[in-house]
Amino acid sequence: MSDNKPFGGSFGSSGGQYATTVQYGAAPPAPAKVSLGDAPAAPPADVIKDTTTAAFAADVIQESRRQPVLVDFWAPWCGPCKQLTPQLEKAVRAAGGKVKLVKMNIDDHPSIAGQLGIQSIPAVIAFKDGQPVDGFMGAIPESQINEFITKVGGKGNGAAAVAEALAAAAEARDAGDMQTAADIFDAILAQAPETIEAIAGLGDLLFEAGDTQGAEALLATAPEAKKDAPVLAALRAKMALAAQAAELGNPAEFERRLAENPKDHQARFDLAMIQNARGERTAAADNLLAIIKADRGWNEDGARAQLLQFFEAWGMTDEATLAARRKLSALLFS
Repeated sequence: MSDNKPFGGSFGSSGGQYATTVQYGAAPPAPAKVSLGDAPAAPPADVIKDTTTAAFAADVIQESRRQPVLVDFWAPWCGPCKQLTPQLEKAVRAAGGKVKLVKMNIDDHPSIAGQLGIQSIPAVIAFKDGQPVDGFMGAIPESQINEFITKVGGKGNGAAAVAEALAAAAEARDAGDMQTAADIFDAILAQAPETIEAIAGLGDLLFEAGDTQGAEALLATAPEAKKDAPVLAALRAKMALAAQAAELGNPAEFERRLAENPKDHQARFDLAMIQNARGERTAAADNLLAIIKADRGWNEDGARAQLLQFFEAWGMTDEATLAARRKLSALLFS
């Protein structure tokens, strides 16, 4: 993935508590990157942690008997360390569960690095079964980091890994941790660029961050055979609805018109469009349902058609969709 970030944040430095239990094989990079603000300060404790001289035996030697552990020897003054560590953290998250990352500040804890003969940093040493087995020095490219982790940790089940990573991204987003969600989607696309759920997820985050052009460019990368997939169609519908609402103007004007004339269906329809763009899904649906109840044939059943378009944009399992669909059924079939 490109390291150009339109909003100045960093995926690699994001932490969050949503560890992805996933291992990927090598794949070409995807063409999009997004940053959504400041990343959480601490990395996921079960995948990445800091260690000390006293804790090294437990964190590295003992833990490596269960799974490979990478030790990142670094220092605050080390410029290349600041370049390597975020990329290393990102790669470890993408391989979650196959390897762990333990970071050791050699300024505070110099003895272990001295015992291992490390004379320059950054240095990464892989431990297995309590012994150092491989390593590298310097800030290497992201592709080589991924190759190193695959070599040390082995290849996993790609399909299962992607599914678990997508679930972790959804959990992060539901918790309001947009940066971690973006980080996980980005990691998926870096190694499985045809994953349409990740394209839609990252595209939606781009769009919500105000980068409509970036979202459109990402949608264009979807495989030709999957371009009409429901998750991609939903994002296109959402973007189209927002564009329509942006042309309507101030909602206060439509509220004023409705106060004067509750039967002004066009004002109610336009207000629903704006409410949807503002994320007020229930209010938007209720206004369209009010039109359907008052005059089913208005604008050639336009209110119902628009409500169905909302459903597509929101997703079939969204709570607002489910609630509005129940109300619609009650109107049509009661």
